[in-house]
Amino acid sequence: MAGQRVGRQRDRQGLVVSDRMEKTIVVEVTSVKPHAEYGKVIRRSTCLQAHDEENQAHVGDTVLVRECRPLSKQKTWRLIEVLERAE
Repeated sequence: MAGQRVGRQRDRQGLVVSDRMEKTIVVEVTSVKPHAEYGKVIRRSTCLQAHDEENQAHVGDTVLVRECRPLSKQKTWRLIEVLERAE
């Protein structure tokens, strides 16, 4: 089921930059798009707070997160799976 959209939910792949909170990770998601007018490739990144129920993701891991209902003021994403472990 990972990778599928269910209703309005979106999946994002990113890198865990913090796992210091209990049951919460911070995931940096980078997008690469060409500029609308000039065509230059622009990298944009954003940090998402995601719910990690079992504390299974750690800093440096590549993870898949899915949008969900608001779990707190800033947490609206949930960890689906760890795609690649950090060394």
